[in-house]
Amino acid sequence: MTSEKPMFERVALVGIGLIGSSLAHAVRRGNLAGEIVISTRSAETLARAEELGLGDRYAADATEAVKDADLVILSVPVGACGAVAKQIGPHLRDGAILTDAGSTKGSVMRDMAPHVPPHVHFVPGHPIAGTEQSGPDAGFASLFEGRWAILTPPPGTDPAAVEKLSRFWKACGSKVETMDADHHDRVLAIVSHLPHIIAYNIVGTADDLESVSKSEVIKYSASGFRDFTRLAASDPTMWRDVCLANREAILEMLGRFTEDLAALQKAIRWSDGDALFDLFTHTRSVRRSIIEAGQEIDAPDFGRHTEIGGDDN
Repeated sequence: MTSEKPMFERVALVGIGLIGSSLAHAVRRGNLAGEIVISTRSAETLARAEELGLGDRYAADATEAVKDADLVILSVPVGACGAVAKQIGPHLRDGAILTDAGSTKGSVMRDMAPHVPPHVHFVPGHPIAGTEQSGPDAGFASLFEGRWAILTPPPGTDPAAVEKLSRFWKACGSKVETMDADHHDRVLAIVSHLPHIIAYNIVGTADDLESVSKSEVIKYSASGFRDFTRLAASDPTMWRDVCLANREAILEMLGRFTEDLAALQKAIRWSDGDALFDLFTHTRSVRRSIIEAGQEIDAPDFGRHTEIGGDDN
């Protein structure tokens, strides 16, 4: 997937956790940039990124990192995107593409857009890939392989900039789709945000049970609870910000889930086997559709330690 001439002269990665470090690996693997500049506020994290050789240059100050970069990617919690955009906005070069990797897009557009100069192409994005691991050591080049990257360009965005960013994500291994930010947030509220919230809640409930000891919860965890704990181990800062940033869509999906849960509770209370069988048959078909779509692989730990890729967040 390499090319003789890099797609970008200089790529600045602001934030070097799982997504940022994986991007660094993918950019290096694909020869997508002449230079990779890495920035993060934590001196310790920045030093670790340098030890790992993730970039060509390192800067604690994001304004230094983005100078003369023709692609700038923010991989920070969505709640911090606005502040970072305000900081770096005056230092972005003419014609640069500015994007992000956040799980909510409406809030990111609202917070970042006022600080983006008119000579910069702002194309919000969301690579639907990740694991519960975090930090610069967690990244790997194949994280985005076969996963979707969604772009939500505001009206009037230069189509050439959108196309170039799309080619970038495809070169990282992703499949790319463009959609409206509000639609993105509604879709992700049900396929990602709600499952994580439910997982956090279920694991918290199990931990609070007085009739079952914590050691028993851990010792006898079957695959169902174990999978919930994987989701519930995700980065607390990121998911706090996601819940606050996508509040309306998440509350709507929680309301629908609560209604469906009440119907399920009724079916169990009244021993309505037909209703239970119909529900479980339908949900099983959804699972099969996900497998057929190539969004799940039959490997331990969801293949995160193979060259295939990671789980979506």
